[in-house]
Amino acid sequence: MNQKMLDRFFRYVAVDTQSKEGVEDRYPSTEKQKTLSGLLAGELRSLGLRDAVMEDSGVVMATLESNLDGSRAAAVPVIGWLAHVDTSPDVSGAGVKPVTHPDYRGGDIPLPGDPSQVIRVSENPELLRHIGETLITSDGTTLLGADNKAGIAIIMTALERLIGDPSIPRGRIRVGFTPDEEIGNGTARFDVGRFAADAAYTVDGSTLGEIENETFNASAAAFTVHGVNVHPGYARGKLVNAVRIAADLISELRGDPAPESTEKREGYLHPCAVEGGVEKTVVRVLIRDFESEGVEAKGRRLEAIRGRVEARWPGCRIELDIRESYRNMRLVLDRHPAVTEAAVEAVRRAGVEPRLQIIRGGTDGAKLCFMGLPTPNLFTGGQNFHSRQEWISVTDMEKAVETLVQLARVWVEKSEALGSERPVV
Repeated sequence: MNQKMLDRFFRYVAVDTQSKEGVEDRYPSTEKQKTLSGLLAGELRSLGLRDAVMEDSGVVMATLESNLDGSRAAAVPVIGWLAHVDTSPDVSGAGVKPVTHPDYRGGDIPLPGDPSQVIRVSENPELLRHIGETLITSDGTTLLGADNKAGIAIIMTALERLIGDPSIPRGRIRVGFTPDEEIGNGTARFDVGRFAADAAYTVDGSTLGEIENETFNASAAAFTVHGVNVHPGYARGKLVNAVRIAADLISELRGDPAPESTEKREGYLHPCAVEGGVEKTVVRVLIRDFESEGVEAKGRRLEAIRGRVEARWPGCRIELDIRESYRNMRLVLDRHPAVTEAAVEAVRRAGVEPRLQIIRGGTDGAKLCFMGLPTPNLFTGGQNFHSRQEWISVTDMEKAVETLVQLARVWVEKSEALGSERPVV
């Protein structure tokens, strides 16, 4: 077992880096994320990445230089490794107490800090693939933080491995750590031009061997219902209740696909928040679909609902605002097949069966793809992200380290196979 990797992971999860929704006047959304970012910049410099720096935004960038001679190094595309420092706003990440479960023998795993928190095999069949391995959980009072501090520990350990073994050929590798990924802002201050990579990989996935090369197309819709507020004692014929109208809007979605009734490649409409009062109420709806046409069709459906409900309530006015959140990374990665192919080969060389997967969500890579940096997502081994029942296999983390090491080698070999012609990313 790679004890240094585990020590890093435990050190990182001990830092509370929870991001916060709805913060528009500062970046990152919580200052405490920069505590971990600063620590990582220092650790990168101590590994020998002398240009490592934390920017005012909390973004960290650094370079592991190629160990090839000038002409060979120039022929290898620059590859980036990325992870995010923040944890989910949904569950506390303060005072994380990791618990080690060595030589897991099967069965449910009660968490010692909260008797109500039990990781049950019936709900986590993936556990049965890890008999005999060491598992890490929290004590049940917080999340663990494997999303994405496992990815950070994996990257740092892979860097140390490459630095310590000069026999492993590598091109130039850029490293980046971002804040606020969990609230959709991980790339808001990320300068792709300054990162200067030809392709990148987020290390932010879940199950062993998975390479995620496709995401939802995602938009966020907001119905703003304008009513008329009058003293309720004298409201007959005058009051127009925006709260009731909002309820009518939501009831129109009753038969539509929802997160709780869909899986795999199925999209959905998800009313996720209601705020306001009689005079003004806002209903927020998430739109998700793997096809662009599906997102557009769902947007048209919301517009039709807006019109019908507004017509049913004289005196009200309903606005509908739909904004794109991110698009399916497949649209970009299909134009750069070598990026995913290299990941598949690296996973295979790590002794794991590679599996291309879709993400029913988004990653920093989804946005980076459309910022000019093709970026699929690699596994960490973590499970039950954003939950107090989060867990991870140490064996899977070690396989993720080996995958990154092999990825460096694969890109060198791709370049050498083409001679002096640099591979097309």
